[in-house]
Amino acid sequence: METLDPTQIQSGDEVYVIYRNPHVPSVANIKAAEIVPHPKDANALALFINETFHTIEDDDALFANEEAAKQAYEDVYGTEEY
Repeated sequence: METLDPTQIQSGDEVYVIYRNPHVPSVANIKAAEIVPHPKDANALALFINETFHTIEDDDALFANEEAAKQAYEDVYGTEEY
């Protein structure tokens, strides 16, 4: 599973993530997200997904394209349902 290095991403990059539904933890989907300046920390970046800012953590799995995210999803969940 090849992920992007969070220290190598830049504002304006589009990435793909496996996003868990916060209301239904057993549901995960592949979503496109944009890398943007963090709204509360001028020295940090954030993921903008579902109209919400998310802090980027060192252990977040960010993918360069949808195919890489799909492969990781299949590796982890063993299914092709995204």
